[in-house]
Amino acid sequence: MKRPLALLLPLLGLLAACANPGGLAPRTEALAPEQLASTRSLADAPAGAWPADSWWTAYGDPQLDRLMADALRDSPSLSLAQARLDQARAMAGLAAAANGVQVGANADGTQQRLSENYIFPPSLGGRYTSLNRAALDFSFDLDFWGRNRAALDAAVGQARAAEAEAAGARLILSSAVTRTYLQFDRLHQLHAIADSTVTQREKLQELVRLRLKAGLENQADLSQADAGISAARAERSALDVQLALVRNQLAALTGHGPDATLDLTPPALRDVAATLPSQLPADLLGRRPDVNAQRWRVEASRRETDAARADFYPNVNLNAFVGLQSIGLSNLFEGGSRMLGVGPAIHLPVFDSGRLRSRLAARNAEQDAAIAQYNAALIDALRDVADQLASWRGADTEGRDQQAALARYEDAWRLTEIRYKAGLTSYTAVLAAETPLLAQRRLSAELRTRRLDASAGLARALGGGYLPTDTSH
Repeated sequence: MKRPLALLLPLLGLLAACANPGGLAPRTEALAPEQLASTRSLADAPAGAWPADSWWTAYGDPQLDRLMADALRDSPSLSLAQARLDQARAMAGLAAAANGVQVGANADGTQQRLSENYIFPPSLGGRYTSLNRAALDFSFDLDFWGRNRAALDAAVGQARAAEAEAAGARLILSSAVTRTYLQFDRLHQLHAIADSTVTQREKLQELVRLRLKAGLENQADLSQADAGISAARAERSALDVQLALVRNQLAALTGHGPDATLDLTPPALRDVAATLPSQLPADLLGRRPDVNAQRWRVEASRRETDAARADFYPNVNLNAFVGLQSIGLSNLFEGGSRMLGVGPAIHLPVFDSGRLRSRLAARNAEQDAAIAQYNAALIDALRDVADQLASWRGADTEGRDQQAALARYEDAWRLTEIRYKAGLTSYTAVLAAETPLLAQRRLSAELRTRRLDASAGLARALGGGYLPTDTSH
């Protein structure tokens, strides 16, 4: 068996020149993280560790932790990601099967008239009888050019990409739950401000009524006080609607109906500072599930290209069989009916009108596209980190200045209220002092939410605690 193969392979190699992959190659190169300058943009950030897998617990809110546990257990989006991962793993199993021996058990019997002018002796020719065969058939692809190995590597790469994408789906969900919960907190703060505004204006309205009876105010001032209460109540009602919508959104994110979040209480969130690990940007490659998924897509595409290139060379299979064969069923199981055979089967593309070259060109283009997507993912990952850090810095700096402004407006309002009660100023002055105070109170709530949201965004941008299951590649 070895001698025929040794003679045939050089000849087949010469014939393979009729269909060859010459001149076909990918055009795009993958970026290295160190090629992307980010030192100045990420400088002076507080040093810290990479986010933990349960990064949202840093906010110290047990209610958020319960919502997150529900979401990670019951959300349909994670079930979809798991189904895609299972499918990719099954495809890898199919590719692995091509590298092993294939064994099939076959049995067949055919009733037919045997030709008198063929290989059968006169005693059988022209008669009706049965042709019977029962055998085990073996086949094994010798895979001289690595096509099956490349296909298996490509399928494994796709499975690992699906694993990273499943982790990415978990990160997207946890980020969505956290950031929606932060909006829930923001609306509760604004609602509390609206409540205090209503209470404050009701007290002023009562004071205006008393001053009106004493002849110290006119009806226009009372009308203004009444309108101010109505406006504050309308704002509070609008916030009630927004809170209901956010509750419904949280219920959907956790995989439940809207009743599941009706009993949520106002959040109790701890402030979280934005920190950066020292290994950026190099380690971001393995810490972001989307970047890691694209990296595996590139590797899978490369191996698919290798498999397409191997199609230009001879495909050599080793086939064998063992079993029983007979004319007529009565003697099928006799010792003389034994059969046994083994030998190579060789397929060589000689001329295919450019089919193989077109397939390889398509694979090269797919590889270029995968590399371009990887490069874009890496660039976007660094931009994302820089954006979130800049947002947090801006909100933190603005928040410190705003707190000082809020304190001054609070003092101005209290002084104006005291002067009004003492009859030293008009109701118009009270309204003038209240307007910027309310704006600053709302701004304080908005800035706190912006700061918390940026810290959550940075945790997501840094991968949310993701680590690939296989770090050997």
